[in-house]
Amino acid sequence: MTSFKKALQFILICIVLLLAACNMTNQKEKKSSDVDPAFATIAEIQDIFDSGKLTSEQLVQQCLDRIKAYDHKGPALNAMITINPKALEVARALDMERKEKGSRGPLHGIPIILKDNYNTGDLPTTGGSAILKNSQPVDDAFVVKRLREAGVVILGKANLSEFALSYGWLGYGSAVGQTRNPHNPLRDPSGSSSGSAVAVAAGYAALGTGTCTAGSIRGPSAVCGVVGIKPTMGLLSRDGIIPASLTFDVPGPITRTMTDAAIMLGIMAGIDPADPATQVSEGHTFDFQEALNANALQGARLGVVRTFNGANPDVDSVFASSLKSLEKEGAELFEIELPAPLDNLWPVMGPVVDGDFGPQIKTYLADLPEGAPRTVEDLISIAESEAIARSATPLNPGRIQGFRDADASGGYESVERRRSLEELIPAVQKQLMSILDDQQLDAIIFPTLPCPASPRHDAEDNTYVCNIDDPYRTCYIASSTGFPEITVPAGYTADIMPVGLSFVGRPFSEESLIGFAFDFEQATLAYRIPAHTPKLSQDESK
Repeated sequence: MTSFKKALQFILICIVLLLAACNMTNQKEKKSSDVDPAFATIAEIQDIFDSGKLTSEQLVQQCLDRIKAYDHKGPALNAMITINPKALEVARALDMERKEKGSRGPLHGIPIILKDNYNTGDLPTTGGSAILKNSQPVDDAFVVKRLREAGVVILGKANLSEFALSYGWLGYGSAVGQTRNPHNPLRDPSGSSSGSAVAVAAGYAALGTGTCTAGSIRGPSAVCGVVGIKPTMGLLSRDGIIPASLTFDVPGPITRTMTDAAIMLGIMAGIDPADPATQVSEGHTFDFQEALNANALQGARLGVVRTFNGANPDVDSVFASSLKSLEKEGAELFEIELPAPLDNLWPVMGPVVDGDFGPQIKTYLADLPEGAPRTVEDLISIAESEAIARSATPLNPGRIQGFRDADASGGYESVERRRSLEELIPAVQKQLMSILDDQQLDAIIFPTLPCPASPRHDAEDNTYVCNIDDPYRTCYIASSTGFPEITVPAGYTADIMPVGLSFVGRPFSEESLIGFAFDFEQATLAYRIPAHTPKLSQDESK
């Protein structure tokens, strides 16, 4: 009888375990089926790939369907300049490789959209400008090579403010015109990485790339409600990227989640002999996934910057709520004051941007095939040609004046540029380090922008409120110093416009900042799919 009971118990245990396993399988299958691939994370997409329910080719087609539905139809977001005609072919090849050899890693078969100032040897690189509409570089940018090696599918190239500087027309480039914000098409998507941020927010692709000179990753990411990382100067190579000002230029990832951003940043990072700035990253880690700690804020010392409060009441309200969330997660908050000139650093940066552009764009243009413009004077001449000036998308007059200012600046010999580089910027770096060190702060925090997305230059929106002369003052802090900054969705205004929270830290403190931002993200779950780009029905995707 005892043996019979033991056998019966064993059978019952097996049945229970079998039922539990079946239930777990059903839950996993349900979870996979509930995930919309257009808004899935890298890990979720890979799980669906592994389940056999989706291939990279099918995912790429779904992304192309969304672009077709939302970029020129519907809200007409106008985020894309070029679609890769071989995207499906590349995806098929990666599907076959996965089947025969296994996955290369987390980015295998994942669609990505590149800002169109990243060189690609198989696609034009326009810088958002009609001036370079037929410009075909001879090879890939360094970080593009790294991403391709990781197995991404380059879906296409995204619009940007012309030559990566906005001059008042945020998200406008003469290549295709104005990009619109997916949360409200009457608003702009900031600049200059406008197309990439819109594409990621709208579900065109899981990943996007941006570049940052004076806020060009953080601004678009914040107003489109996604994650953006402006890394430490020297962590990522700028080789093969159209320069705006190499004193400040850095590339970086734009994604919907901190986890995806950390994965992407680690793959993009690396020492590049063609960019001497990357030599300073020798000895630093390039694996940021271990930093994704949901308890990272416990005991973190954060400096609260309220210098920019008062520009918009809704942004101030979201910031106040963010501080409560940070405290609830265990962070210690300390009020700090930003002394001049940290509250407005454009006068420090402006002369450097003007002085850098002429000689640096000349070097970039020299590597392009025969027939390309070679100098700033050539850019001005082409911009003012009848073919462009009388087109539907002429150059922003402010951008042309920017060319003139750069040409007249004296370039590297500019007295103002030299003063900024030799005196002002080192002093600002020292000031910021002192603020961090005096109170032993791990980072400083503030709303990424003190105002939500502004009305497009070609549209009116009387609901917009912004009581500050330059909403991008916040961005100049990390840009001028070369320090890292991460923006993560924090909440929304009353009219459902995204607000971002920024974490700024010491050079090469990306691991800490990623941990803080991830913890905050998990605590608040603030990301929302834009109302103007919902899931496509089967009829709409045809």
